[in-house]
Amino acid sequence: MMTQNGQVAVASSSRWFQLILGVIAMMAISSPQYVWALFTGPLTEKLHAPLAEVQVTFSLLIMLQTFLSPAQGYLVDRFGPRVLLAFGAALTGLSWVFAANVESLTGLYITYGVLGGIGTGIIYVGVVGMMVQWFPDKRGLAVGLVAAGYGFGAILTTFPISSSLHAAGLSRTLLVFGIVLGVVGVLAALGMRRPDSRMSHVAVDAEAHGLVQETRDYAPREMLRSPIFWLMFVMMTMMSTSGLMVISQMGAFAKDFGVKDALVFGLAALPLALSIDRFTNGLTRPFFGWVSDKIGREYTMTIAFGLEGIAMTVWLLYAHHPLTFVLLSGVVFFGWGEIFSLFPSTLTDTFGTRNATTNYGFLYMAQGVGSVLGGPLAAELHEITASWSVVFGVVIAMNFLTAVLAIAVLKPMRAAHRQRNVNPATPAARSAAVG
Repeated sequence: MMTQNGQVAVASSSRWFQLILGVIAMMAISSPQYVWALFTGPLTEKLHAPLAEVQVTFSLLIMLQTFLSPAQGYLVDRFGPRVLLAFGAALTGLSWVFAANVESLTGLYITYGVLGGIGTGIIYVGVVGMMVQWFPDKRGLAVGLVAAGYGFGAILTTFPISSSLHAAGLSRTLLVFGIVLGVVGVLAALGMRRPDSRMSHVAVDAEAHGLVQETRDYAPREMLRSPIFWLMFVMMTMMSTSGLMVISQMGAFAKDFGVKDALVFGLAALPLALSIDRFTNGLTRPFFGWVSDKIGREYTMTIAFGLEGIAMTVWLLYAHHPLTFVLLSGVVFFGWGEIFSLFPSTLTDTFGTRNATTNYGFLYMAQGVGSVLGGPLAAELHEITASWSVVFGVVIAMNFLTAVLAIAVLKPMRAAHRQRNVNPATPAARSAAVG
């Protein structure tokens, strides 16, 4: 909130406690997306369905998680997070419980895909929306940390789920882990609340070497008329496509490359790669979020997206070597996962905090578009061309194009926008010690 002399004053312990709860909630709902590759094989066998049809489940999960997020964000902005986030966590757990005994693709789509997508979407957009408001001075870092919870969460479940699939089977695994993840998510969500409405709305401008005071908050309708929003939407769509192609198809192309069951350091290559990916995918979010607070959002985007493009190129060239496959998969995700800290931070810097949750809900829909392009359409492209090289080539081109757009187009557009809409913050606000 604002003190009488205009300083930015935030209850430090309160907001860091909210951050911890947000991280826990995000960890609890991360497995439906990030361990999906472990389920594709058992599901194709159980349902006697081709991979492309099973992958529709993954697309439904991401599409529902994202395409409903504007409405979910509005409800969180309007009524607060506690009840809605608890409902989302419960729905996420139940999606696995109900999916445990499905006998058809339709049942799988409704349970794992639809229910899971709605539940995870409520948690994801709600938690991110809370953090950009709780941490106006450390927006990139805070969003990166909760987004890291979403990336890191599956580290705790990848090997247990892999072991359970072999020991107990698909149905038992979904049932047990669905209950555990649902309970943990609900407990974390029940402790969350939004910040005081009087909290100062400031953003970090690295080039101005300090905080800037936002002159006004953009309503969703205003934001949707801005070319900056649509440029960011296209950029996030391309980056989402790249990462989601790897996430959804890794089990398939690891098998085709001949490394799925190879041993690396005494462990199966695929679950080991998935575990390393979860670590680097989580680590990159607060890291590049923090970097973007220091050097600027667009410079950071160019560095990170370019890194992923280079890593994916080298990965494809050496994908048949088990150790190289495992290690480079981690580098790929280190260059990808930061989109979930950079894009929401950049959006809120540009369009304000009052409608931050709803506004990010619209941008987060790009993840849904990416799920279609990176999921069933990528699988279909592979079936048509009989080549993973073509699929990789498309997403590598997207990485490099997005890196160029960040520095060559987004940066000057946002600079012009800032000139029109943002004035330097008061000296007191610049020097305030915030949490």
